[in-house]
Amino acid sequence: QVQLVESGGGLVQAGGSLRLSCAASGSIARINAMGWSRQVPGKQREPVAAIIGDGLTTYVDSVKGRFAISRDNAKNTAYLQMNSLKPEDTAVYYCNAVTHLNTYWGQGTQVTVSL
Repeated sequence: QVQLVESGGGLVQAGGSLRLSCAASGSIARINAMGWSRQVPGKQREPVAAIIGDGLTTYVDSVKGRFAISRDNAKNTAYLQMNSLKPEDTAVYYCNAVTHLNTYWGQGTQVTVSL
């Protein structure tokens, strides 16, 4: 089992920055990849960024060049640095951790970007 706790969401003006954190506990050694997804009401959850193995990263096109995912193995924490935020980035952001058996999700953190 893996438990995930997100933090760092909030309200920010367009053009601003936020850093989300995802603290993992439990069966940490079994985690192969971690990522962030986001969801707005009425829409499917959208994968935003992922970090795999030793550090390979992937991003959805809409955030490339603005968001950066990283992982601090010593702190068992993943981060999502979000810069140049846009109103369309407004969503609940969820952290996930992937093992060879399961995908685990955090409870989500709200990010709201105002004009």
